[in-house]
Amino acid sequence: MALGTATDAYELRFDAGRICLDLLATTHPVERLGSVPVLRAWIAGSGLVPAGTALAHADASWLAGFRELRSRIGQLVPGGLAPEGRPYDLALAHVNEIARAAPPAPRAVPGPDGALVRELGGPPACTALLGAVARDVVELLTDPLARAGLRQCEGDNCPIVYLDTSRGRRRRWCSSEVCGNRERVARHRRRVALTRA
Repeated sequence: MALGTATDAYELRFDAGRICLDLLATTHPVERLGSVPVLRAWIAGSGLVPAGTALAHADASWLAGFRELRSRIGQLVPGGLAPEGRPYDLALAHVNEIARAAPPAPRAVPGPDGALVRELGGPPACTALLGAVARDVVELLTDPLARAGLRQCEGDNCPIVYLDTSRGRRRRWCSSEVCGNRERVARHRRRVALTRA
């Protein structure tokens, strides 16, 4: 199955440290939000809604809304450390407007085993979910400690931005298993090539 069309969880990443950064990461290495079913899988996997929440009402307009917000996040996050000019201002105004929408309201209900679980009172609206992601952007950009932890992956040609919460703030890659592994393999190949020369 082509990348970006499947709903397999391994194709969607949730390791950037913030929901808004996980949304931004859906552009690499190719468009990950290629269809409404994949968007539904991303919404569920990101934790925006409790497990098992019905999202059958999501349609192509949702896909357009999430991609538009993702585009605005991309204008803000790399520039969030040193904002410059009009595109930044327009993106910020757009995110602030989306953040005004109330996020989906959870409630606690008894689960099958009697323990309380989180669920929504009804199917979430697209504006509510977009509002939750936009609020995450606002929180990230207005928190100096979080902003100081923003890093771009040092992997070859990897544009993913993540929040470094590691001890000592020495994380180098968006994923040790993906970019970190590629770097270790490349380093090993260079050493082997040097010993053969």
